[in-house]
Amino acid sequence: MLTVRAYAGDGNVLLAWDIDPKLTANLAGFAIECKPGDGLSYIVPNRLSFKTSFTAETTAAQRQWTPSTEAPIQRFSWLDYLKSDSPEPYAYTVTAMHMAPDAAHLRAGEKASVTVSKDQWPFKNLLMGFTRGYLSSQAYAELFHNAPISPQPPSVGFDTGPYEAQYAWLGGHARRLLFDFLDECGSDPAISVDVFAYDFNEPDVIRALAKLGPRLRLFLDDAPLHTRPGALEPLARAMLAGSAGDVNVKTGHFQRFAHSKVMIQKKNGRAVKVLTGSANFALRGLYVQANNVLVFNDAAVAGIYEQAFEQAFTGMAGFASSPIAAQWLRFPAAAGRPAAQFAFSPHKSFHVSLDEVAQAIQNAESSVLFAIMELAGGGPVMDAIKQLGNRKIFTYGMTQTESSDLKIFSAGNPNGIVVPFAFLSRHVPEPFVAEWNGGFGQVIHHKFVVVDFNGKNPKVFTGSSNLSSGGEQDNGDNLIGFSDPALASRYAVEAIRLVDHYHFRAALKTATDQSPLTLSTGDWWKPYFDPANIQSHIKQVLLQNS
Repeated sequence: MLTVRAYAGDGNVLLAWDIDPKLTANLAGFAIECKPGDGLSYIVPNRLSFKTSFTAETTAAQRQWTPSTEAPIQRFSWLDYLKSDSPEPYAYTVTAMHMAPDAAHLRAGEKASVTVSKDQWPFKNLLMGFTRGYLSSQAYAELFHNAPISPQPPSVGFDTGPYEAQYAWLGGHARRLLFDFLDECGSDPAISVDVFAYDFNEPDVIRALAKLGPRLRLFLDDAPLHTRPGALEPLARAMLAGSAGDVNVKTGHFQRFAHSKVMIQKKNGRAVKVLTGSANFALRGLYVQANNVLVFNDAAVAGIYEQAFEQAFTGMAGFASSPIAAQWLRFPAAAGRPAAQFAFSPHKSFHVSLDEVAQAIQNAESSVLFAIMELAGGGPVMDAIKQLGNRKIFTYGMTQTESSDLKIFSAGNPNGIVVPFAFLSRHVPEPFVAEWNGGFGQVIHHKFVVVDFNGKNPKVFTGSSNLSSGGEQDNGDNLIGFSDPALASRYAVEAIRLVDHYHFRAALKTATDQSPLTLSTGDWWKPYFDPANIQSHIKQVLLQNS
C-alpha cells in the first residue's frame, strides 16, 4: 500500500508519501507525475540519477535533470513548483519504482494519487505571499546569468524597466501583493496611506508613494545605518519631498530601530486594510532576501495598526507605556479571516509578547519549523529554539547566522536539522561559486515559527519582530500569531523549501569522487523506517492525520 498527501504552499506543492515496508524489496525510489488542470501532464525530474553523480567539483554546465521514471526520487517527500497561475487543481500520482531482475531497468509498482488546488486558500480577507529568496541560486544563474538587480553606483531613482523580469521572478507573490496594494491606493483619491518603513530604497515603491502627495504619512527609521554617508534612505526622503504636494514624513528609531514594515490604507480617514510582514520596502527586502508579506482586508485589524502608527507618529517617546504596547490584542475568527493576535513593540518588558511564543514552542507535541534571521539574540524564544535539540520532536530550521551555542543537527540526528546560511556564504560548493550573493546583508530575513503545523493545535508566529528580548524592548515592531491549519501549512512548506534548498548545497560541498551524490542501488530507504532517524520523523509528521 502506498499513501500520499499534499500540502499547498505559495506557488508550490509539498508532496509526502509512505509505503508498506513489506513492499520495499528492490525499491529504487518514486516517480512523480503531475497533471495540471489547464495543461499537459509532466514527469517531475530529478537532478540525481543512476548514470551521473555530483561532487564539489561538478560544474553547473555538467548538471542534467532526468525524469523521475528513470531516476526515481529517493526520499519520501518532494517540493514541486507549479508551472502556472491557473486556479485549476493539480493532480499528482506517485509511483513506487522497483529495480528489475537485471538491475538495468525499472518497473512500476504501487501507485497513489492526490489532488491539490493552489487556490484552496480559505480566507478572502487575508492574503499572504513569500519572496523567492533565491538570488544566490543556480536557478537565478541560469535564468538571468547573475545579472545585478540595480545599476551602480546605488541610487533610488533609476529606471527599473530593464530589471522587471528579474524583480517579478525574485519578488514572487510577496511583490505582487505589495504593488497591488499600492496600485489600489494610488487609483482612489479617497484613500490615504500611513507607512512604517525601515530599509526604504525600492524605486517603484518610492515613486508610488510620492504620487500620493499629502495623502501619505511616513514614519521612517533614522538609526545610524539609515543616515550615515552612503545610506539611500535620505535620498528616498528627498524624492518624496520633491513630489507633488506636501508629504508628511517623520523620523525616529525608538531605542534602537523603527523596524516595522507596514502600510495602512485609510478610506475617508478610516483604516480599512493593512499590509505587513518581514519584507522591507527595499531592493534587498524584495529581491534578495527570503521574506513574507501579509495583507489584511479587515477594518478591525487595520484599526489597531493605525493606533500603533498614530502613537509612534505623534508620541514615539511614550510608545512603550501606551495601551497599544501593553498586551497581545486578540481577534476571533471572522468572515474571511482566521483568529489572529497582534503585539506592538517596544514594550516595557519583552515578556509581554515573547513568553507566549516560547510557551507554544515548549508545548509542541510533534514539530517545530522555523526561519529566523539569526538565533544569537536573548530571551525566552531564542532559549526555546536552542533547546529543541534536546527534545524528541521533529525540528526543521533555517537561520542566517550560526549562534555559538546553537546545536546544529546532523542528518543522522533523530530530531531535526538546522541549516545556517552563513556556513554556505563562507564555504560555498564549487557549482555555486559563480552565483551572486546579492551584496552585504542578510539573505534569510524571515522571522517565523510554526508549531505542530498539522497537529490538533497548529500555531504560527510571524511579523517584523526578530523574536529576541532586546528587539521587543528597543524596537518598533509588530508580531502576529495565528492558530490556523491553512496558515501553519503554508509557513511550514516555506521552512521546508528553504532548509532543503540550502541543505542540498551543504551536502554537495562535501561530496567527493569517492563519496559523490548519486542515486543508490542499495537499501537507501532504510532510514525512513528507523525510529531513531530524522527521516523517519519527517515521514511520520508529514503523513500525520492523513
